[in-house]
Amino acid sequence: MNILFICSRNEWRSRTAESIFSESETHVVRSAGTASSARVKLSEPMLLWADMVFCMEDEHKKILKKRFPTATRDQRIIVLHIEDEYKYMQPELVEEILDTTAPYF
Repeated sequence: MNILFICSRNEWRSRTAESIFSESETHVVRSAGTASSARVKLSEPMLLWADMVFCMEDEHKKILKKRFPTATRDQRIIVLHIEDEYKYMQPELVEEILDTTAPYF
């Protein structure tokens, strides 16, 4: 299964999620950001590649649907409700990502 994690700048939250799940034998994981300043910028091909998309906040999902209406029409998009208050691989962020994604894996 191809999984895409989305946040704003792809520096801390989505990048941490990608790192956590990068060794999975059953999933291929990538991450991207919605902002023009994102480390890896979200694109339509990324969304089309993904079987499941995890957004960190409701705002990210809204941006996806507005910017890529065709690619997101039938896409499964889950909002994790993880606020932008952590640094990359911060233990509390890792724990929150694992807790909020557990029902989907």
